Amino acid sequence: MIHGRYSVMDVKGVSDIEHSKYALGFQHESWPLDAIDPAKAKFPCCLVWTSLPVVSWLAPFIGHVGICKEDGTILDFAGSNFVSVDDFAFGAVARHLQLDREQCCFPPNLARHTCKHGYLHSDYGTANTWDEALQSSARHFEHKTYNLFTCNSHSFVANCLNRLCYRGSMDWNMINVAALILFTGRWTDLKSIVRSSLPCIVVLCLGFVLVGWTFLIGLFLFSFLLMGWFLLANYLMKNLLEC
Repeated sequence: MIHGRYSVMDVKGVSDIEHSKYALGFQHESWPLDAIDPAKAKFPCCLVWTSLPVVSWLAPFIGHVGICKEDGTILDFAGSNFVSVDDFAFGAVARHLQLDREQCCFPPNLARHTCKHGYLHSDYGTANTWDEALQSSARHFEHKTYNLFTCNSHSFVANCLNRLCYRGSMDWNMINVAALILFTGRWTDLKSIVRSSLPCIVVLCLGFVLVGWTFLIGLFLFSFLLMGWFLLANYLMKNLLEC
């Protein structure tokens, strides 16, 4: 064979090798996950939630969320310029929801998308693996200022899900992330239910005993205004959000 030229068999051989490498890579990235282990705070590919001191006592639908790597390590936006790793802020996980990696889009290149968004992935940056998407979001939020109303832990998780294009969507935000974990997540154990619910129940009872119906009406209005703000900010005034 003349140097500098390749036969059909050579080209086919290279193609087969590349195909095998891609197949092996895909299998590697889809390795079976370990079991969820609340005792060790390991929740592979899960969304996790816990209540916030004081805030969740008054508005129990508000909490702190994180997202977990494939090995179960928790990542959460815990403060300005800080993404916590394996140290979930505000206490142990109370609720969790394991996500399906098969519902994500991991294109090996920009021309091989499995979702309808295609090149729009470049807005967030494509990822080849679950962990790569989470690490990219973590680097992004290491330069963000934490704010409960405009840039919080839900914003971080939403950014991760958009990078993953989870369920074929790149429209994840604070509201649908909160709804996903609150309505479809599972309580970790009975202790987590008590720990999350008891403070709110105590506040409601004390407020009613000491103040009466005025306290309950005021608390309802507070929750209504808070929820109204998040709805307006996420769907009508996106430019006000810092993330």
